Amino acid sequence: NLKNRGVERIFITCVDGLSGFPEAIAATFPETRVQLCLVHLVRNSLKYVGWKQRKIVAADLKAIYRAATVAAAEDALAEFAEKWDATYPTISAMWLRHWEQVIPFFDYPPEIRRVIYTTNAIESPNDSLRKVLKTKGSFPSEAAVFKLLYLALEKISEKRTMPLANWKAALARFAIQHPECFTD
Repeated sequence: NLKNRGVERIFITCVDGLSGFPEAIAATFPETRVQLCLVHLVRNSLKYVGWKQRKIVAADLKAIYRAATVAAAEDALAEFAEKWDATYPTISAMWLRHWEQVIPFFDYPPEIRRVIYTTNAIESPNDSLRKVLKTKGSFPSEAAVFKLLYLALEKISEKRTMPLANWKAALARFAIQHPECFTD
């Protein structure tokens, strides 16, 4: 559907782990790098951890995704596994299982990393749309659904007055990395 709307290229996309999404993106935009949402990965990691140790484990996970390079992140993951695998073996196993969708993040400078590490910017509007549809029950027609979604999006956009944080710095870095896409 994105291609039909005129999207020609996607540099990188951040996904939240829904099955089939990376494959659908690869089928339509094969050059797109697929990045797993780090917020979701950390959140899923912490669901195995008791309340008393959450802050400590979260800080150790931060050393992985805040690393400067893939090699440094791999070292941090190895240190994490050494420290925590006896207590929480599923966490490092989960990170290793998803590692190929974590490492694209490290190919980008900090300005871009701040924008691509999470899907949270789109989750709030999606949740609002979902809530609008759930509270109505049934609809007389498909057109009624689209009208309701349109009105909900209008309301959402009125509330969203702040620009996406760090977007201009990220856009400038994308222009440096991909000058062929920024011709005017």
